[in-house]
Amino acid sequence: MKMKELFDRGEFVVSAEVGPPKGIHVDELVEEAKTYLKDVHAVNVTDNQSSVMRLGSLAMCKVLKDAGMNPIFQLACRDRNRIALESDLLSAAMLGIDNILCLTGDHTKMGDHPQAKPVFDLDSVSLLHTVKLLESGVDLGGNELVGEPPKFSKGAVVSPCSDSVDAQLAKMERKVAAGAEYFQTQAVFEPEKFIKFMEKAKQFGKPVQVGIIIPKSAGMAKFMNNNVAGIHVPDEMLEELKADKEKTKAGITGVEIAARIIKECKPYCQGVHIMALGWESKIPDLLKLAEI
Repeated sequence: MKMKELFDRGEFVVSAEVGPPKGIHVDELVEEAKTYLKDVHAVNVTDNQSSVMRLGSLAMCKVLKDAGMNPIFQLACRDRNRIALESDLLSAAMLGIDNILCLTGDHTKMGDHPQAKPVFDLDSVSLLHTVKLLESGVDLGGNELVGEPPKFSKGAVVSPCSDSVDAQLAKMERKVAAGAEYFQTQAVFEPEKFIKFMEKAKQFGKPVQVGIIIPKSAGMAKFMNNNVAGIHVPDEMLEELKADKEKTKAGITGVEIAARIIKECKPYCQGVHIMALGWESKIPDLLKLAEI
């Protein structure tokens, strides 16, 4: 089902993210998804996340769809020019994949092929515009498509806890104008910042899913603070992760922290997007503890 339809029905929409393997064997991922993600509305499939080469998002989306899940095709501009992006969008529509998330993408210097040339022919805003054009039956070159044009539910990303809130709101406004129908946020560890952002973002009238990462350790939290833009894990959460190492190692502390954040943010958003980063097995407990 399209994400927009879920939001229009008034659902509190839950999605979770999976990363394709660095190889061609997907049985384990599919079984884990069927086991641990059966209660989510949709499953995001990352697109060479952090510029690390993996199995393609589109292929993985098709496998998950065939397994009975509702995939969201993440599409990054880093690795493709406009021809390839348009072609992949048509391919997704042909395969029955109608949920997309438009991303600019991390620079190739961040990944495991730092010598690779980044493309960035389009960015996330112009990609959204491209999708709208394709939906109208025309490509970016002004050429008409043959037959019925594709129809997508178009998603985008925003960072509500960024130091530059006005810049994020301006980006969000441009994405809405370009066709974004729903938003998933960067991971939130400071609910008070998220709430203040949402008070301003509600002017755009688009549903927003709060982004949640289950923190695995104090070391992981420190790494995100130092290396991931728009994320800050407060000192009190770091101390909580340090306090009981066995409890933290078992994932209990991280799930408790994530559940608290969801509860605080839930009245101000229309859904939650969980980035478990290999801890998909914790998602059922997280949803239960967050009372979703």
